[in-house]
Amino acid sequence: MSEEFRIYSPESLGAALKHYREESGWSQSELAHRTGLNRTYLSELEGGHSTAQTRRLLKVFRELGLRVTLEKADW
Repeated sequence: MSEEFRIYSPESLGAALKHYREESGWSQSELAHRTGLNRTYLSELEGGHSTAQTRRLLKVFRELGLRVTLEKADW
């Protein structure tokens, strides 16, 4: 069974992203290329840095009483 991550902060999101990226065997550069994102942005996300986007999403989730859980998809 794969690991499951509860996302409640930028740090928990970063830990999950790093875990799944490494589990896929990809470097930050490869994931950046695949997603069209800047590698330094991915590095900041993995490091748990708060961005305007993550703050907004987490605030919406909290206000709606939602818990976000990440787990590897089987598709």
